[in-house]
Amino acid sequence: MAQLPSKEQIMEWVAEHPDANSKRDIAKAFGIKGAERIELKRLLKELEGEGHLERRRRHYLDAERLPPVTVLELLPPDGSGDLFARPMEWQGDGPMPRILYAPRDSDPALGRGDRFLGRLVEVQGEDYQYQARLIRRITAAPHRITGIFRKEAEGGRIIPIDKGQDKEWRVRHDATQGAQNGELVQAEQVGPKGRLGLPSARIIERLGDPSAPRAVSLIAIHQHGIPDDFPDAVIAEAEGAKPATMKGREDLRDLPLVTIDPSDARDHDDAVAAHIEDDGGATIWVAIADVAHYVTPGSALDREAWLRGNSTYFPDRVVPMLPEALSADLCSLHEGVDRPVIAVRMRLDAQGNKISHNFHRGMMNSRASLAYEQAQAAADGNPDAQSEPLMDNVIRPLWHAYGLLKDARARRQPLDLDLPERRIELTPDGRVKSVNFRERFDAHRLIEEFMVLANVAAAEELTRRQRPLLFRVHEEPSLAKIDALREVAQASGFTLAKGQVLHTSHLNRLLAQSEGTDFDELINISTLRSMTQAYYHPENFGHFGLALKSYAHFTSPIRRYSDLVVHRALISGHGWGKDGLSPQDMDRLSETATHISETERRSMAAERDTTDRYLAAFLSERVGTEMTGRISGVQKFGAFVKLDETGADGLLPIRAIGNEYFHFDPDAQMLIGSDTGLEIGLGQRVTVRLAEAVPMTGGLTLDLLELEGQPLPRSPQKGKGRRGPRPMSTKSRLSEIKRATKRRRKR
Repeated sequence: MAQLPSKEQIMEWVAEHPDANSKRDIAKAFGIKGAERIELKRLLKELEGEGHLERRRRHYLDAERLPPVTVLELLPPDGSGDLFARPMEWQGDGPMPRILYAPRDSDPALGRGDRFLGRLVEVQGEDYQYQARLIRRITAAPHRITGIFRKEAEGGRIIPIDKGQDKEWRVRHDATQGAQNGELVQAEQVGPKGRLGLPSARIIERLGDPSAPRAVSLIAIHQHGIPDDFPDAVIAEAEGAKPATMKGREDLRDLPLVTIDPSDARDHDDAVAAHIEDDGGATIWVAIADVAHYVTPGSALDREAWLRGNSTYFPDRVVPMLPEALSADLCSLHEGVDRPVIAVRMRLDAQGNKISHNFHRGMMNSRASLAYEQAQAAADGNPDAQSEPLMDNVIRPLWHAYGLLKDARARRQPLDLDLPERRIELTPDGRVKSVNFRERFDAHRLIEEFMVLANVAAAEELTRRQRPLLFRVHEEPSLAKIDALREVAQASGFTLAKGQVLHTSHLNRLLAQSEGTDFDELINISTLRSMTQAYYHPENFGHFGLALKSYAHFTSPIRRYSDLVVHRALISGHGWGKDGLSPQDMDRLSETATHISETERRSMAAERDTTDRYLAAFLSERVGTEMTGRISGVQKFGAFVKLDETGADGLLPIRAIGNEYFHFDPDAQMLIGSDTGLEIGLGQRVTVRLAEAVPMTGGLTLDLLELEGQPLPRSPQKGKGRRGPRPMSTKSRLSEIKRATKRRRKR
């Protein structure tokens, strides 16, 4: 009679024989026969109940180990470009194991979210536990949806929160993950449409109460897939970092450097100083936090920073690129504390032209952390107790240098857009308290001009040294977009020259024409919309908007990975240490440029959606109220109105305008009533009634009450003649001229 194995022996055998671990296999391995099988079954049941083994069909598995063949989901590349996967089913109590996906050259390309059957091999001595090989691809990445769960007898439905989606999703009773009625959830599609034509989904994550304080930004974080939890290894690296020493650094602590930031800023990554020269010129210092000292190539911090690409800012929180131990402490240029920096010294002549620059890796000590309002008040002759001692050697030299840079800017003529920035103020419990427009001071413009000049110097320095870097590229707008802008300008009574090479000075003349008029904001917004989107690239294609031949981001490495790349390139180019641009960094520079351009767009979309939702929440208590605004966009389904008070955009659907048919003229950007001849076009002043505000989607729906101060004309009743001709407006004449021109061309 064979002796029964101990529980430890059974667990060891199961771990060593993952392909043959049924009860029959275990009995055969230990020579157990007859009635002893009953006792073996009891032991296996106990191991299963204790959580040491997991039974899948007729096989037993170690609950803390994955089976050798399992279904995996591919994750996005990490900061080193490596691909990892997560198991679709994980029952262990410990952290989910990391699985490196190692594709062969012959394997088909898989994308983020793709499901595949993989063969796993355990590995030792790495920061991952398994390596996976592709057996076969199962499905492409499933469509995901974020919405509100409505519980029903047979499961429930998901109501999407995305303005671009209006169809609901059906959830079976066994796919709800225990979600409660009204809970915010994330789900994925599971097959074709089911009954009632609704697509089916299964809930993969419960996100909690959507009406909870500060849930608005959480919705955007999940909806746009922004990583908001740092892995343990990243936190450990950040918290284990030690302050930098003077070794290999220049001592810049005698420079009168100060930081000037918003009053609520938590991190300070740039400091400035200036000195007035005898010839009327100035010397400017811009010192930037030396993030590269702490975030070294290939480290866990570097991989996570690359993955995030940038920080994302919401009214109630920041999703940072770096953990707080770095972003708000060791890398932040706090007042009175020694901090490592990479600094650039720039010499200006009396006309504000940069005539020289040189870079330094050093240690600084900030004289003061000033708010924009504080610095501006001091420059205006009203210093407070903190800024009073800084007047002679900090404030006055800074403003003198700024005056020189303003003169140089006027000659260069960068695009001079004036778009007010909204500031959403929240109550302590996360409700919207007020919506205002941020006041802009010369202090803001001073910092902007200093940063632009430092970024130019970085691009020029690395180009001169023939070092690889990431340029910030902004290409000139397409002819089609400029033609559309010209239409808006003409419809508003302004001109934009045609038939010449476009320069920013031409656009600035248009902006100057509209300044102070009712069309000011419309022209600024339309000009912005005509621009291409800036992006990162290893090659230099210039920066149209800033009217610069060469430009790179150098001044914000705490919140932008692009700047960290430029810092590393400067370190390598000057031979300052071993923490410069690595061969791996250089090999994947194009990939990094594409990736961080995408993460930047992702953050912008998330921030915009969050602002829309907060504005809708703020206005939801004012449904039925009359408001004023201006037509900011026209489509065949209706018009968009930018409201004066909040700057929010609302939709004026066709049905809310009148009972007649409206023809959409895309060339004139106009809706024209078939019965009354009513014309609705860009820039027109309107009075509207707020018909609906949906905080969950950020959508605002409006009813039109007045157009250009006049009530809407009534459509003629059936059997009665139409009204006589109305006086033709400038827009009418423009539209008629265009239609006549088209008819002549057809002939």
